[in-house]
Amino acid sequence: MKVINRRNGIRLLSELKYKMKNYSMLRICVWVIYPIVFITGISLVLINYIGDGIREDDSLFVADNIPPKEEKKFTLPSIPDELITHLQRANYMITCYWDHFDFNDTTYIDIPEITEQAFVDFIDIFSIVGEEKAIDAISKLLAHAEIEESGKMYKYFIELAEKYLYDANSPFLNEELYASVINYVLQNKRRGDMEKARQVFQFNEINKNRRETIATDFTYTLINGDKDKLHNIKAEYTLLFFYYSDCMDCKRTKKILENSQIINSLLRTGELKILALYPGSDIEMWRAYSTTIPQQWINACDSSEDQIIKNKLYSIRAIPSLYFLDRDKRVVMKDVTAEQVFAFLNGETYK
Repeated sequence: MKVINRRNGIRLLSELKYKMKNYSMLRICVWVIYPIVFITGISLVLINYIGDGIREDDSLFVADNIPPKEEKKFTLPSIPDELITHLQRANYMITCYWDHFDFNDTTYIDIPEITEQAFVDFIDIFSIVGEEKAIDAISKLLAHAEIEESGKMYKYFIELAEKYLYDANSPFLNEELYASVINYVLQNKRRGDMEKARQVFQFNEINKNRRETIATDFTYTLINGDKDKLHNIKAEYTLLFFYYSDCMDCKRTKKILENSQIINSLLRTGELKILALYPGSDIEMWRAYSTTIPQQWINACDSSEDQIIKNKLYSIRAIPSLYFLDRDKRVVMKDVTAEQVFAFLNGETYK
């Protein structure tokens, strides 16, 4: 058996430690340092390669050059150059107005500055093209809106039509045009009766003393307590002026009528009679205000218990309300402004 003395043992242990140290360093190089160097090298190569790609087509990566999201807008039709007259161009515009609008894109419902504004501009053309053409254009618009399957777009345009053509305070108020919207809704077999309940009520209101129909007769009470009937008024024209004594717009309208030369001229000749009627229930308030009504006007109130004129016979949706009647008490204009009455009397288009 070979004996190893202590000195040889120490020497051998030192050699072994040295070998182990070298072996450990080798393992570190193989498993740690070399992979790091390798990965770093590969990364540098890739960065250099990708960098070349960016330089070749940096438009794909530079933020300022990213193609912007398509901006929504309303595109009007291009009117052919051969259409010269104002009416020709308006007729073309009203016919093709919605040709470029995407009715399937319901996000337009939430962009009123585009869609609602487009609708307002659309109905603004109606005064140029006339009622028949306007009714056709409305029907075409609603038919297009029904293309969208959820029904949201159809409902949206019905609501816009009500807001601008039926609201009593709208500058575009036109019950005859809104009646065409109601007719479309009521004749639409794809919609249930529940969806039409609102339009049924509105249609009944519109049909009260509709334009070109004979105004419903009623009994009114004068300041001295005497009673008379609307149809007993003898004049070429009768202007019904429904008012409240505490209404500022009523006072403004009364002042405009008082100061109108053409109104005063027709009053003097007897061709025009103005029936200023208070349809409310506070008779004492009416009596106190009656001294402000011009003497040439017929100053009256509805003294019936349930205010039958306002609640049953006439659709008075806003105050003041003006109805202009001919000699047969046929409704020429309904719920119009004083300015529209002046335009009619001057032989102008009042719509």
